[in-house]
Amino acid sequence: MTDSTVRTAFAPWDRRALPGLFTVEETARRVGNYRWAEMRLFEVLGGWVATVPELDVKMVLGRHCYHHAWHAELWTKRLPELREMNVDRMTVPANSAFEKFMDAIREPEAPGQTIEKLVGVYRVLIPRTIAAYTYHRNGTSEITDSPTIRSLNHALQDEYADWTEGEMLIQSLLDSAEKVERAMQRQTELEALILEAGGIAGPDSIGSQPANNGATV
Repeated sequence: MTDSTVRTAFAPWDRRALPGLFTVEETARRVGNYRWAEMRLFEVLGGWVATVPELDVKMVLGRHCYHHAWHAELWTKRLPELREMNVDRMTVPANSAFEKFMDAIREPEAPGQTIEKLVGVYRVLIPRTIAAYTYHRNGTSEITDSPTIRSLNHALQDEYADWTEGEMLIQSLLDSAEKVERAMQRQTELEALILEAGGIAGPDSIGSQPANNGATV
């Protein structure tokens, strides 16, 4: 006698959802935006290594810039798997406002602007990157796109560690009220720019918020 019971595709304890939030095209768009941002950040940090006077900051930036180069390589490898998307064509900023934001991140070049350099990267850009990557990871199907999740997890591990180390550097430099004011002013300027851009993948970097139609809580 045979058992005619039809088993489901997944084990009883597996509650993963088959469809994720993103189509193949949307995933490719986001990955292209990520690759562009990581490549630019690699270039920015690498350029600063030669100009920052603080040796400890120089060494940290030297290590971190290669983390971002590796992340860009992760996204390079993902794009060809997505219906043979053209890597160079897909590697673009999310929008012109984000490109403007990244230009502003690069602007402080003087040796005495280490605080401004670090605040832009570690208090504005990296937190936004972590938010976008986490949203993408949480909304992606573990069944149909596990390679992207794996890449996001690897990148997030670096981003969290670098964020922590960058923040510690900033705090070690903020030894006067004047420097604290400089850090606050720099962050405010850049937050306004990233707000206009919406994040590293555009306005829906961490999902769209539904309008409340004037409702109050």
